[in-house]
Amino acid sequence: MTKEVKNVASAKRQWQVFKRLVGYGDKYKFLLVLALLFLFVTTIIQAIIPRIAKYFIDTYIHPDSYNVSSTVIYILLAYYGLYLLQAIFTYLGKITFSKVSFGIVRDLRNEAFSKIQKLSMSYFDKTAAGSIVSRLTNDTEAIANMFGVIFSSFISGTFLIFVSLYSVFSLNYNLGLFLSALMPLVFACMYYYRKLSVGAMSATRSKLSEINSKLAESIDGMRIIQSFNQEKRLTEDFEKINSDHTNYYIKYLKVDSLLLRPALALLKMIAYAILLLYFGFQGEYLGLTAGTMYAFIQYTNRLFDPMIELTQSFSAMQTSVVSAERVFELIDENSYEPKQNNKDIKINEGNIEFKNVSFSYDGKRDILKDISFKVNKGETIAFVGHTGSGKSSIINLFMRFYDFDRGQILIDGQDIKDYKREELLSKIGLVLQDPFLYHGDIESNIRLFSKNISDEDIVEAAKFVDAHDFISRLDGAYKAKVTERGSTYSTGQRQLITFARTIAHNPKILILDEATANIDSETEDLIQASLSKMRKGRTTIAIAHRLSTIQDANCIYVLDKGRIIESGSHEDLLALEGTYYKMYLLQTGNK
Repeated sequence: MTKEVKNVASAKRQWQVFKRLVGYGDKYKFLLVLALLFLFVTTIIQAIIPRIAKYFIDTYIHPDSYNVSSTVIYILLAYYGLYLLQAIFTYLGKITFSKVSFGIVRDLRNEAFSKIQKLSMSYFDKTAAGSIVSRLTNDTEAIANMFGVIFSSFISGTFLIFVSLYSVFSLNYNLGLFLSALMPLVFACMYYYRKLSVGAMSATRSKLSEINSKLAESIDGMRIIQSFNQEKRLTEDFEKINSDHTNYYIKYLKVDSLLLRPALALLKMIAYAILLLYFGFQGEYLGLTAGTMYAFIQYTNRLFDPMIELTQSFSAMQTSVVSAERVFELIDENSYEPKQNNKDIKINEGNIEFKNVSFSYDGKRDILKDISFKVNKGETIAFVGHTGSGKSSIINLFMRFYDFDRGQILIDGQDIKDYKREELLSKIGLVLQDPFLYHGDIESNIRLFSKNISDEDIVEAAKFVDAHDFISRLDGAYKAKVTERGSTYSTGQRQLITFARTIAHNPKILILDEATANIDSETEDLIQASLSKMRKGRTTIAIAHRLSTIQDANCIYVLDKGRIIESGSHEDLLALEGTYYKMYLLQTGNK
């Protein structure tokens, strides 16, 4: 009973997904109507051709004599002319449907990609990057098949089946009834195919997503894999997932191979047998002609060939619906960036205050516990603490990467949730521990497609952070190419470019998330000098690993297990001889 209910629910869900997918065609109504018109004309032509052949055979082909006349030539020209028209309209129909299908896929990809930009960080915490990539590439590509070859075949096949049935009944009613009796068997094949294949196809798509995830993860972590001698283990893991994908696909192919073309081809042979028996026993008695028999054979082909194509199309349509469901799951994901009230208020000063803020990622264990602090315009505060103490979580909440419901964060005395997202992020400059550069050139990486930043602004920003000298020495200077993640530049150079990016956008608030953690000691002095200039006149919150980089902060907060346990200036905290003092001694090598 449970399994039956589950199957019904699954079928209902697939129907809902299918209707939603078809709804994306509303934008292309004109092209759809045009494509349907082409398919309808093609179907009518296919129905007329056997009639002409029947007339020609019964009228002009006799056992005794065969005369070639102008009428015969005209009939033959019309016959082959119709085949030519059929080819032309079939081509036009398929091309038009293809335009619709790839237009819909483009819209789906744009919608899904746009949705990704709005999702909260919690979604990316729990979803593998390869899985997201798979949904936007493999799954959307599968959807294209439904609106292209499959959808056009389905509609043209349906047209042809009804026209062929009408033609058969118009020629011989009894024979039409015999052929119609086979229809329930065809529908039974389609029903059991859907029932048996949906699970295997869904599992196949899921395993393909896992393959993409494992591949992306392995490429990103190749240095770690090789340095820890994990090649064999990763290969075994990949082989396991790959084998599972192959097994599920073979299971699907078994169903596909049994219930699609072989089963329907058998029914077609049965239809031929019915025709031969009927003409053999009743032909002479009913006065059935050779032309009529030829027409029946042609209409039988036109009846069963579309059914075979329909069922094969149903196979691919099943894949498309499963893929569409996976794409819609992404589009329907509700873990949006935290909502704003969208009040028209501006950040003018940059004063920041946390009031009793507590936060948990999983809703069970608090990462931050009753955090409160203030920082005024132009001041710098720093957070230090051991790994897992909650330093980065403070930044995550302040940047609104995650939402919170306990406590309050204020900017210029206004709740942070009242600011528009655009206003909030345009006034905050974030510099991360791992400097990230996009594929392109240095200029585009500093500008980040902002129309308000001129070439002069880019150069001035680079000079301000002491990046201009090394950029000028590059081949192409500011037009120098940047590969993926900027891998051809040193960490220090990448960080200086991100500094220039931040300064070019002129934020009022500066967030430094361990910006010097990966910098060598020789480069640190240059980076530190740039940071000092960047901080002047800006409210700055710094997360620091190296205590030497934040000794001039107005206030340093020491975090432990999500709580602020110490606060004060560098000198005050040393005099306290608490946790900060011990951390300082460890880093300076003193006991």
